[in-house]
Amino acid sequence: MKDSMSSGMRSGLKSGMRRAGFVAGAVLTAALLLAALLSLVWTPWPPEQIDMARRLAAPSPAHWLGCDQLGRDVLSRLMAGARSAWLVGLVAVGIGLLAGTALGLVAAARRGAVEALILRGADLGYAFPALLLAILLAAALGPGMTVAMAAIGLHAVPSFARLVNGSAKSWWARDFVLAARVAGQGRWSITLRHVLPQLLPLLIVQGTTSFALAILAEAGLSYLGLGTQPPQASWGRLLAEAQTLMFEAPQLALAPGLAITLAVLGLNLLGDGLRDRLDPKELPR
Repeated sequence: MKDSMSSGMRSGLKSGMRRAGFVAGAVLTAALLLAALLSLVWTPWPPEQIDMARRLAAPSPAHWLGCDQLGRDVLSRLMAGARSAWLVGLVAVGIGLLAGTALGLVAAARRGAVEALILRGADLGYAFPALLLAILLAAALGPGMTVAMAAIGLHAVPSFARLVNGSAKSWWARDFVLAARVAGQGRWSITLRHVLPQLLPLLIVQGTTSFALAILAEAGLSYLGLGTQPPQASWGRLLAEAQTLMFEAPQLALAPGLAITLAVLGLNLLGDGLRDRLDPKELPR
């Protein structure tokens, strides 16, 4: 009885921690989204307004996070950076989700040489990290937000393709799919009507996790000068501009660094919570 009680307590504690993590992730993600949406219509100060008289001003009631080396309001630039992070994340994850899901479904439906070709292509895609893809695209097109979107999105395609292919094949072996095949439905009809709907919880969770990785990758690319270009604000570029002022004005680096950390943490917690809530038995752990 004691063992069952202790097991129940552990289970309850774990369930409570998962719920708390899910709520925390949802709150952090909502705050990120709210900051991005609010920046479209209002910021405390114009993000690109330069005022050298306020250069490196300390935090104050007028400028809650102070001003940067050009006298621009840091909080306003953080809000504008949230907009850039959401835009890059949505487009990049959209590329990976649409292309990867399509390839994974085709591989699971056709099998044989088609599946082998798609999976070998996915393996080849793993050999090109987002940074290398960004460098190649920047050499051809020039650095910018579009390059970051394309590089991060293309890098996400193999992950989605392999994940969808593995899960779709397991659904193809289910009785209701076999019954549909016996009834004379074609493989593409079965894929769209029976297999794809079963994958939606998996895609939602993977998309949330990939969004966190996209934000982190965009910040890294912008830090290196390959992503979002000035005068548009980006958290990675804010870090790059603040690296020489760490001792003179540490808040310039702490603010964007904390924003990136909280955004990635919130999306990961949200993804874990969605995984447990949507389909705890089927989704991979």
